[in-house]
Amino acid sequence: QVQLVESGGGSVQSGGSLRLSCAASGDTLRRRCMGWFRQTPDGKREGVAMIGTSGIQKYVDSVKGRFYISLDNVKNSMYLEMNSLTPYDTAMYYCAASTPRISCDMTLNRYEFNFWGQGTQVTVSS
Repeated sequence: QVQLVESGGGSVQSGGSLRLSCAASGDTLRRRCMGWFRQTPDGKREGVAMIGTSGIQKYVDSVKGRFYISLDNVKNSMYLEMNSLTPYDTAMYYCAASTPRISCDMTLNRYEFNFWGQGTQVTVSS
């Protein structure tokens, strides 16, 4: 089992940046599909970004060119660099990991992920 802990959330003004971290323990993140998801104040859930076992990345259209996902296998951690933040990015952000596998569907579907962190809040004010 892998345990995930997010950090790095906070309150920023529109146009600002944040870097979220997801630290894993209990097992390696290698050979897993890894992703970031968010839940907005109105309850909407969506996949934000993911990185597959081959290193291929996928982003939801609303964050393309602004958010960047990365994985550090040495530190057993995942990151989400978020730039040009807008109030629409306000949400609870969760990191997620799949069980070890050969490949990922790369659809940002939450059902592909088996392990979840507790979340870190991001609030963007205008």
